[in-house]
Amino acid sequence: MDANLLADRVARAMLAGEGTGPAWGIQIEEAREDYARVSMVVRADMLNSHGIAHGGMIFALADTAFAYACNGANHASVAAQASIVFLDKVREGETLIAEAAEVAREGRAGVTRVAVHTANGRTVAEFTGYSRTLGGAVVEI
Repeated sequence: MDANLLADRVARAMLAGEGTGPAWGIQIEEAREDYARVSMVVRADMLNSHGIAHGGMIFALADTAFAYACNGANHASVAAQASIVFLDKVREGETLIAEAAEVAREGRAGVTRVAVHTANGRTVAEFTGYSRTLGGAVVEI
């Protein structure tokens, strides 16, 4: 199977199999080899007490893009470590887009960078995830 089609199939199967992504309205905009782009509209129930998007929601969106990118080759992988830098606040109603690119893989270890920005291109966070491949497939092919 073509690597880009496989990555898309894996991402869509992962989204369908989780409770969090559908509950938060996460949409897959693109998934291909070593890359995933997902989006989410910030709702009132995603805000913190300052009236801006809770950092955990921004992290979760970035983590979702990271997961789809690092599992795209159909090798079941999980996060070993992740970090995020928040650069700007996000208001209710704004659409967030997380773009993940796997930038390194050596054996069972991988590094994926994720940029989170608004629909108008304003960067709000930078995330780096370190993955570990568990073994086994994500989807049957």
